[in-house]
Amino acid sequence: MPIRNFFRKALAIALCVGLMAGAGIIRAEASGAKPYHFGFKKSKNGQLPSIAEEGFMNIVQKHGGIFLGDTKTKELYLTFDNGYENGYTAPILDVLKSKQVPAAFFITGHYVKDQPELVKRMTAEGHIVGNHSWSHPDMTTLSAEQIQSELNRVKLAVQEVTGQSTMHYLRPPRGIFSERSLEVSRQAGYISVFWSIAYKDWDVNAQRGAQHAYNNVMAQLHPGAVLLLHSVSKDNAEALARIIDDARAKGYTFKSLDEMKTKEYR
Repeated sequence: MPIRNFFRKALAIALCVGLMAGAGIIRAEASGAKPYHFGFKKSKNGQLPSIAEEGFMNIVQKHGGIFLGDTKTKELYLTFDNGYENGYTAPILDVLKSKQVPAAFFITGHYVKDQPELVKRMTAEGHIVGNHSWSHPDMTTLSAEQIQSELNRVKLAVQEVTGQSTMHYLRPPRGIFSERSLEVSRQAGYISVFWSIAYKDWDVNAQRGAQHAYNNVMAQLHPGAVLLLHSVSKDNAEALARIIDDARAKGYTFKSLDEMKTKEYR
């Protein structure tokens, strides 16, 4: 094949592949299947993080997702993700009970099967038990029926263990979502809960001490914050009491998600 014809053919193929890829993106966006990863620039010096600048903001709000309370009030919402147990949830519950702080625990199917007594304790001590899906999948890859199954299995398992018949809050696994997954979740009766404070605390092989957890959380404090912490973190468990005490010393109060009055980023 002459070189000129070879390059013409190669160019035509490249253009075709590009058009097909572009069409796929357009179809994904049109169907609401485009995945987003919840992330933003962290808060500094008490200012709000950059969530409002992210392209997914309108989608989260459209489907009733929350990540902040009243940003004019020094209130904090403490939430934990519980995918599996690493020995620190009981000490965390001890601190919360001692300090009289409410929290929300988002649990997986594995967790409720493996740790029914801790789940019972969460509800008995007045905390919210929320849904973190049955198997922790990327829910943007699932059908509506599969999403509903993931959520229903957790809800029914928690009901069997605790008698709790309702479940209102969901944390999408890994913070991955699409417009469709949010819509399906909302139709199933859930408010998707994201966050405005987080740090890399989930790697049990990279714990760096209670001071590291304390520094990361305290540096990001801002009014209306929803804190995401992982219960598998030794650092979090050891820093929690001090975080609570020092946040209160700065004028913050801890509230339950059920007390959140505003669901808009301001």
